[in-house]
Amino acid sequence: MTSRRTLKAASAIREVVSSAILIDLQDPRVRDVTVTLVEVASDMRQAKVHVSIMGDEKKQQLALHGLQNAAGFLQSKIGERIDTRYIPRLTFVIDKGVKHSIEVARILSEVLPKSEVETPPSPPPETDPPDDE
Repeated sequence: MTSRRTLKAASAIREVVSSAILIDLQDPRVRDVTVTLVEVASDMRQAKVHVSIMGDEKKQQLALHGLQNAAGFLQSKIGERIDTRYIPRLTFVIDKGVKHSIEVARILSEVLPKSEVETPPSPPPETDPPDDE
C-alpha cells in the first residue's frame, strides 16, 4: 500500500526530473525523453523513474545510458528543489506502455473488418417536424 506521503514525493520528483531533463540537462544523448511515472520506496531512499523514449532500440539504450550517467546531477536538482531528509537514489527504466498501445492498435486494425475500422458511425437522418397548419 502506497502512502500519501510517497505519492506526493513521487509527483514532486517526477516534476523536478522532467523539467531538469528538458531544461538543464545538456547531454546530447538524452533527447525525446518523457518521464511517465516515478515510484518511490517507502523509506524514500530509492526512486525508480519510468521514461518513454522515442526512437529505435539503439537510440533508447543510448538515452537510457545518458540518463544513468546524469543521475547524480538530477539527484542534486531534487535536493535543491525538494526539502526531504533523504535525496532518493534514481534508477531509470524504459516504459514500454506507449509502444505497446501503438502495437495493440496496429493489431486491432489488422484483425477488425475494414468497414468497422475506417467507417465512422453515420449520424441519424434528420427529419423535419410536421407542420401544423
